[in-house]
Amino acid sequence: MKIAVLGGTFDPIHIGHLFLAEEVLALGYERVIFVPSFKPAHKNIGEQDKPALRLEMTRLACAGRPEFIVEDCEILRQGTSYTIQTIEYLGGKYDLSEKPGLVIGDDLVAGFRHWKKAEDLKKAVKVIIAHRMTKEKLPFEGDHLYVENSILPLSSSEIRHRISAGKVYRYLIPEAVYGFIHSRGLYLE
Repeated sequence: MKIAVLGGTFDPIHIGHLFLAEEVLALGYERVIFVPSFKPAHKNIGEQDKPALRLEMTRLACAGRPEFIVEDCEILRQGTSYTIQTIEYLGGKYDLSEKPGLVIGDDLVAGFRHWKKAEDLKKAVKVIIAHRMTKEKLPFEGDHLYVENSILPLSSSEIRHRISAGKVYRYLIPEAVYGFIHSRGLYLE
């Protein structure tokens, strides 16, 4: 199986994440595996963070799409989420026909060398770089390719802000995720 891994906090997952996953499938990948992090290594998360809720929202967003798999390995592992550990785990779990793709935004390219075991990670995956900040192709040493995606001006932090400020947000996220957030009063504080 030819897979690509799309990790993140997904706090909440939104249409930009799903659109990017569709773009990755168009590159010839059979499955996109969404991996919600427990505690990201290079990002601060709030004290109110509830990984189980982020996992459930990701599952709701991917429901009905067999090409999208939600993997809970980082949530179950707990602690700081390191991509190299997840790639090793997925390599043992799935019957892979080639090394997996690892989807990252172009905003992460410059700091990639600081990731845990970055050189080992570059050997273990094909890095799939998505345009997030610029349409330019930033230099990256290692096996990689660029997704020719549209840049959507959307982020999870913006959605959280819109919710807490009482602004509209409904069609920025999948309908099932909207219902989940709305029914539980998430992000209102």
